[in-house]
Amino acid sequence: MKTIRVLLIFTFLVASFTLIQAQDTGKDTGLEAITKGAIQGQLEFLASDWTLGRETGAEGAYMAGDYIASMFKVFGLKPGGDPKQRSYNMRSFRRGGGTPPPPEQSYFQNFNLVETWPGEKQEFSVVSKKDGGYKSVDFNYQTDFSLSPGQTGIEAEVPVVFIGYGLKDDAKGYNDLKGLDLNGKIVIKLSGFPGHKAPGSITYEKFKPEEQSNQANRFRRYGGSRNTWANEAGVLGIIEVNPNRDPTVVWVKNIPYKTEGRSRSGVSKSLRRMGDQLSQRAATFQVTQRVISEIINGLDFDIEELENKIAETGKPASMELPGKFIRFKTSVNSRIVRCRNVVAVLEGKDTTNAIVIGGHYDHLGERDGYIFNGADDNASGTVGVMTIAKAMVASGVKPEKTIVFCAWTGEEKGLIGSGYFVDNHYDWNILCNLNYDMISRNSPGEDQDKKISMTFTSTFPVFQELTQKHNDEYDLGFDINFRGSERPGGGSDHAPFARADIPVFYFMAGFPPEYHQPEDHVELVLWDKMLNIIKLGYLDIYELANMNWE
Repeated sequence: MKTIRVLLIFTFLVASFTLIQAQDTGKDTGLEAITKGAIQGQLEFLASDWTLGRETGAEGAYMAGDYIASMFKVFGLKPGGDPKQRSYNMRSFRRGGGTPPPPEQSYFQNFNLVETWPGEKQEFSVVSKKDGGYKSVDFNYQTDFSLSPGQTGIEAEVPVVFIGYGLKDDAKGYNDLKGLDLNGKIVIKLSGFPGHKAPGSITYEKFKPEEQSNQANRFRRYGGSRNTWANEAGVLGIIEVNPNRDPTVVWVKNIPYKTEGRSRSGVSKSLRRMGDQLSQRAATFQVTQRVISEIINGLDFDIEELENKIAETGKPASMELPGKFIRFKTSVNSRIVRCRNVVAVLEGKDTTNAIVIGGHYDHLGERDGYIFNGADDNASGTVGVMTIAKAMVASGVKPEKTIVFCAWTGEEKGLIGSGYFVDNHYDWNILCNLNYDMISRNSPGEDQDKKISMTFTSTFPVFQELTQKHNDEYDLGFDINFRGSERPGGGSDHAPFARADIPVFYFMAGFPPEYHQPEDHVELVLWDKMLNIIKLGYLDIYELANMNWE
């Protein structure tokens, strides 16, 4: 009996060693499938003129989505989207007494969005009330103001509140919104972050983003374009003050095109999900300096002095502007737009628990005759997702956990596609999310080739441990800025997962000056950097998909 027990233990150990050895061999086999030729071939098409800038819901995005789905199919992944529409007549089955076959699964998760844009009638007035007196100054549309409206037209006369930078950062003990009642009001918000005009100051050092020196990204991180805080507070409108931006540049009517293709003229359209109830999104106003001057006229209020005060003290200077009101009336045009995420599945031994890998495939589309190809943002991240899928299949090892590969739509419109997936992810229990966004370029400055950042959920330190281990073991040579927080936010597709308390990690190569410009072309891609970031993500995912999560 003892001999039998020893033989059983020996057999178990040999089997375990063989399994581990097979997994290690499989990991290296999959790694060999990640080649420069593979990523070049995929990226050169996704970021080509044929996909027309991949704007959400547009023809180019549909072409890109079809391409991504076809590649997932070529790699051998199962479709993970909605059932296909039936292509046969159901009545014939009913008449014949037969049972129709179940609908096939597709690679697309479809949903409708409401697209809105400003209507023909827009009004904006600054109203001053003092000692029973009343003055109203009316301004003209696209001479002194323009706007991105909410979901519906609205008419209101509301008080004005100055909210500094609109920043709430509990970790740094700073809150521009503390003690303010913003419900139903218009706010004036400064661009940037506390101390951004005073490099070297204590406030600047406290609030500057650690991983980026590019000023545009500082603005994106602090405040951003999504303004979720404003919607949560019930703000009706936002006026952002940026002395470095002249809004009239894009209102000019007698020049058809601007230099270098950088025009943002034309109709500004927004997309959002349609809920069961009307959700009023804050309108954002772009105004001239003379509108600002009229708002603060007669008040002891100097914007430059307040910025300096915030930089010197590191404390908010928010306040209501007494006797000042904005009266506005907006009209909105709208239509329903059909959009889709691309979803593919590599089934694991465990089909209930899943790891989600995603990156957004949408970009800005076409403007003023220019195609915004978005090679770095974010054809690069989409190719990263597709290439990890290729490598996982090539490994020949069925993972312990199911892996879901996703290409999101609507990131540029407000993290719409990833947010929809988090709310409608079928029957999977999502263990974690890997996000790829802009993985092929450097930030401005010296010695950037090996610098990358990884944002991750700090309560899940295995992300950092695995990433550093693989960076060292496979001699990838990256200088990684690990940025951990309990619930990482920001303007990329990891954020909806983090808000749902799903652990995330998110790679980014840099923040180049061509961000959201028509010059974001394939010719600028740093292939070796992108290749190694994809290898790093693959190695992490391979281990995460095969480790014990209990």
